[in-house]
Amino acid sequence: MQSTPASDTPFSRNRWSVRALIVDDDAPIRELLCDYLARFNIEAVGVDDGQGMRQALADSRFDVVVLDLMLPGEDGLSLCRWLRSGSDIPILMLTARCEPADRIIGLELGADDYMAKPFEPRELVARIQTILRRVRDDREGPRADNRSSIRFDGWCLDSVLRQLQSPEGLLVPLSNAEFRLLWVFLERPRRILSREQLLDAARGRSIEAFDRSIDLLVSRLRQKLGDDPRSPRLIKTVRGEGYLFDARDIG
Repeated sequence: MQSTPASDTPFSRNRWSVRALIVDDDAPIRELLCDYLARFNIEAVGVDDGQGMRQALADSRFDVVVLDLMLPGEDGLSLCRWLRSGSDIPILMLTARCEPADRIIGLELGADDYMAKPFEPRELVARIQTILRRVRDDREGPRADNRSSIRFDGWCLDSVLRQLQSPEGLLVPLSNAEFRLLWVFLERPRRILSREQLLDAARGRSIEAFDRSIDLLVSRLRQKLGDDPRSPRLIKTVRGEGYLFDARDIG
């Protein structure tokens, strides 16, 4: 387990605006990314495996995790699942494999974005900035509407804490994309929304989306809501048109 911090000097110590955790077992790539991200006021810390990732997250706060799929021991998908089970920190996955299945599984597990190796470091910066801008807008937008929470059919979505509470009082973790999608549905109940509308609202066109990515996101959200995919009660599929959120008691 090795850690690669960004360069730090008395001058630079106060200039960081974002902290990123880079999880990649390729030391040259970690060092390159840490040095490059520093040019854009992103303080990056690099670790080479899951143990290092868990320790870094326990020791410090990060704004985004850049997670390689192919890691020794516990792979990136397993770590993504573990991280998403208890945190909404944005996750950007990297992989040298270009199989569509890898991307689908990563998004199903709650990754916010996906990049294939090799890539241009400047594109990584742009992706990180876009993800964090969406997270900031998510957290500021609901407060501007003076709505801190919305209740629907026994559920409660807290827009400040970004928590979903079940009718039984249990907290259900949501990824950033799941939170955005549910908020969009709650703002437009009992209206048919096309996949394009939902994709724009829940992910943003900056993400390299593929045709069925919104279906995967809806499937994940149905699971969180306990909505039977064969006969959904809350999120209904309208064949050829999109989806409709059919909660009856919203307030």
